[in-house]
Amino acid sequence: MTRERTIRRVGIHDWGTHPCPPEHLRELLEERAEVDCEVEVCETDEVGAFDGVVTLFHHDEFLDAVEWVHNIRSGYEDFPLDAYRERGVAMTNSTGVAGDLVGETVTGLVLTLAKGLHRFRDRQHEREWERLPWRRPFEVSGSTACVVGLGELGGSAATRLGVLGMDVEGVDVRPVSGLGLGRVYDPARIETAVADARFVVLTTPLTDATRGLVDRSVFEAMREDAYLVNVSRGEIVVEEDLVDALESAEIAGAALDVFYDEPLPESSPFWEMENVVVTPHAAAQAATYGDRIADLVATNVGRLNDGGTPWNQVV
Repeated sequence: MTRERTIRRVGIHDWGTHPCPPEHLRELLEERAEVDCEVEVCETDEVGAFDGVVTLFHHDEFLDAVEWVHNIRSGYEDFPLDAYRERGVAMTNSTGVAGDLVGETVTGLVLTLAKGLHRFRDRQHEREWERLPWRRPFEVSGSTACVVGLGELGGSAATRLGVLGMDVEGVDVRPVSGLGLGRVYDPARIETAVADARFVVLTTPLTDATRGLVDRSVFEAMREDAYLVNVSRGEIVVEEDLVDALESAEIAGAALDVFYDEPLPESSPFWEMENVVVTPHAAAQAATYGDRIADLVATNVGRLNDGGTPWNQVV
């Protein structure tokens, strides 16, 4: 027997335009026949008028206002889960939505760094017709990548790098199988794991255990011709140690999509580093992101109203 429907009105918190405009998501949800409820874009002080809210970030007002909060991101480190439990508010996230999108971005960043494509783009603005030194570009096929964090994002990245002909190893707390990796190391052995890698790719969630995981000792263990690719969270890396490693040529370069402070401050040294590619936390961005979120939200509205357990329930 199903319980009485509780999700009659869903508010889409007005978060801006990234990764998709809230109004666009509202239109997509209204197109889905299974969403048998009202959907409106709302401000923080209006959430009390709704049973559920779709959001990019946590706001304390949610805790006393709604029955259900859906986070359109996979990461939820900024959500106070204990408070959600205490107030009886269900919280779901969007794990499973962005894996292939981030995997494609990682592939693009690896190829950019290997071929020096970012340097050509920089020179284009100056109308400079200049090749890189003949030994600078290298093949990724036959190179080794170490993917740190083998969940949805890491698994997608590892699979795509393998297709490029790379030898892929990993770091994870679980004995991950099925990805065709050469070896999976425990995080306690991360220095050993990265020692032979031309690319170290960070896709691990931010937790107490992973905060500051990549520090000076990791950079010292990496090859001098190695590159760091971070598409997880800025706090995974000790940023000061990364700056030192780049300025001292302890590693060859980096592609960074995430940072301690976002937007990246104008004073950050990363802006001026020729061996660094900076992207604005956009690894999962794609025209289809809104459709993916709409499908997940629509499914969860139906499951909640039928008395079922929503997909991706965190609390």
